[in-house]
Amino acid sequence: MTRPDTDQYRELFLNDIPMMDTRAPVEFNKGAFPCSENIPLLDDQQRQAVGTCYKRKGPDAAIELGWQLATPAIRNQRLAAWQSFIERHPDGYLYCFRGGLRSRLSQQLVKESGFPYPLIKGGYKAMRRFLINELDRHCTETMPLILVAGRTGTGKTRVLKGLSRTVDLEAMANHRGSAFGRQLSPQPSQIDFENSLSIAVMKQIHRHQQPFFVEDEGRMIGGVNLPMNLLEAMKQAPLAVLETPIAERIEIVLSDYIIEAYPQYLSQFGEEEGPVQFREQILGNLSRIRRRLGGERFKHLYAEFTDALKHLEKHGDAGGFRAGIKLLLSDYYDPMYDYQQSQRQGRIIFRGQQGELSRWAEDYFTLD
Repeated sequence: MTRPDTDQYRELFLNDIPMMDTRAPVEFNKGAFPCSENIPLLDDQQRQAVGTCYKRKGPDAAIELGWQLATPAIRNQRLAAWQSFIERHPDGYLYCFRGGLRSRLSQQLVKESGFPYPLIKGGYKAMRRFLINELDRHCTETMPLILVAGRTGTGKTRVLKGLSRTVDLEAMANHRGSAFGRQLSPQPSQIDFENSLSIAVMKQIHRHQQPFFVEDEGRMIGGVNLPMNLLEAMKQAPLAVLETPIAERIEIVLSDYIIEAYPQYLSQFGEEEGPVQFREQILGNLSRIRRRLGGERFKHLYAEFTDALKHLEKHGDAGGFRAGIKLLLSDYYDPMYDYQQSQRQGRIIFRGQQGELSRWAEDYFTLD
């Protein structure tokens, strides 16, 4: 039996239903959904030509041009890709930008080929608006949100990954959040980040009906911005503060940013180019905070890290970074954290080390 078209956006996102996005690649790259796959009806140039025709001559002429552009070879190629998706995802749906011409044409083509497939009414535009409204609603109502706070290097991300009720903002942003937090793979577009964020919050509230935990973040995580409504909710949220001795913090930073990261650069760029790229990552990020460090402190850290990089490249030993990391934490990151915390008195509901915070968080149910 042919499944009906749908406008049940909440169920689509809560259940990670696969979606076939028939928009042009340029549209998909600007923003899409986590469970969507781009198999366009028209490529970027064809979309532009049809859109121009639509504006000048109307929908009938645009449809006619679309059929002219869809040569037998192109049509067969599209059908093969669509059929493959349908076979892999028999429970999925297709959509275009507004749920109109392109999705209807795609639906007609796959139906004529013997693969009837339902579409999502309203298309991308309606689903995007739904997610914006949902996040705004959750943020402006009483959001059951608790921030995991703590100094840089305390292991907040590690704690969050071990909890059952979390929204991992840094994972969605593909960035560790600090000046040295850039990853090898690119960050998502702002729209992709917002879509993923809204879906993650929706799932937490729907599935648990209990407070969930996010890391205490600033306005930006690398190159993406937290939505203003979420930032406002975070400003009101209680804080669970993770406390970790400085010696452990140094080892966490060393592990996360050097020991684990360096082999990734070697793997991606090779034995010759990898060390060059990693050096540019470390020293380039240090240079970005030069003004805030001050001239003398920057020169000292630059020399420390340069020597440590040479030792790492020659001997494979990252131990030379410890002194510089300690200085960064104690003289740069900690004073910033202390100032921020002085502005947030009265919101702390827990303090403890990793194991203590994890046990407390798993048992914390109060929505007051």
